[in-house]
Amino acid sequence: ELFISGSNQDMLSGEAEKLLARHYVSFEIFPFSFSEHRILERVEATGKNYAEYMGKGALPILFNLPDAEAGWKAISALRDTILFRDIIRRYRIKDARLLEDVFVYLCTHLAELITIGQLVSHFAAQNRKTSYDTVANYICYLEDTSLIHRVERYQIRSKEILLGSCKYYINDWSFMRHLYPFFAGSRKSCFENQVYLELRRAGYTVFVGVLRGGKLVDFVGRKKDRIVYLQCAPLLNDDFQVEQMYNTLEMIQDNYEKWVVSMDDTTLPSKEGIRHIQVWQLTEIL
Repeated sequence: ELFISGSNQDMLSGEAEKLLARHYVSFEIFPFSFSEHRILERVEATGKNYAEYMGKGALPILFNLPDAEAGWKAISALRDTILFRDIIRRYRIKDARLLEDVFVYLCTHLAELITIGQLVSHFAAQNRKTSYDTVANYICYLEDTSLIHRVERYQIRSKEILLGSCKYYINDWSFMRHLYPFFAGSRKSCFENQVYLELRRAGYTVFVGVLRGGKLVDFVGRKKDRIVYLQCAPLLNDDFQVEQMYNTLEMIQDNYEKWVVSMDDTTLPSKEGIRHIQVWQLTEIL
């Protein structure tokens, strides 16, 4: 067995890190699910309570804190630990400001299709020198620490992963709420973020589905032989929106499960085999 004190961790050689990697198994732990949140807060499964859970964030550190200021301090300290100790010191990054700005850019464009070239152009417009490889590496570092999750595009008809643009999601919305509230995206992107995390908690590999003509399906989830297609909306406000979401799923020419997911308190009837799922039911159904 190899024991390493906190004061000596930064002195690890490459060989020691390899030795540790052979003796320890790593696995992802996600923030609390809504089911866990309900147990802690003793609340019912309703759209209102889910919206509060979604907006607050679900990192365990946030529970039992006295107020919003304490939450800001806790999340700020966690962000700094990940960025400055886990990434900057480990990879000897010289431009710490650029690393954080890459993180902020991804946060402000959650659930949008973006490319690394877009980030490079964004920084070039600000007269900041960087390169494609540098930005790509910084994104990989953020992914390795699970701050950010990348979702590739998946061509549903040919079953191929498409290179180029992809979407990014954040590990917990509390980073946006406490650190970057002025950049917080739409309720739609926040809700998509939560559905993505539900799929990942359940052990699914997740893609953005691409149909003919470039039309997108929010998520394609794969787990062993099971495939599910999901369209997401916080609330299904009108008949036109509902029709659009169902029509997109109807374009898929296979017999795998197809769901429209929202946090409406009333469930819509199935249509052409497409089910309406309340988001708090996902944990059990998945």
